[in-house]
Amino acid sequence: MAFSRRLEAETLKKMIGIYCREVHDNRGEEPCDECAQLLHYALQRIDHCFYGEQKPVCSACPVHCYQPEMRDRIKAVMRYAGPKMIFISPLLSVRYMLRKKFKSKVQ
Repeated sequence: MAFSRRLEAETLKKMIGIYCREVHDNRGEEPCDECAQLLHYALQRIDHCFYGEQKPVCSACPVHCYQPEMRDRIKAVMRYAGPKMIFISPLLSVRYMLRKKFKSKVQ
């Protein structure tokens, strides 16, 4: 997996972890079944992205490859965990914001 995809996958894992821990009250090392399913689905989408190495961040992508139910679930995770990321993982947050700003345009 290329660096940009790896970075996006790492960010997504962190966000789902925050969401699962705080919303589903899961204190274990692994996400609950619902969050594990979402993570697996999202990682597959990242890995098989239509844009390959030119992949923009998902929130800025013109192609909606998520099924509607999964899109709603990932939006809920991002809405909840996104604002917390700057305090929990500032480096990932800054990298994401920079990628969104400068690499969000698909050529």
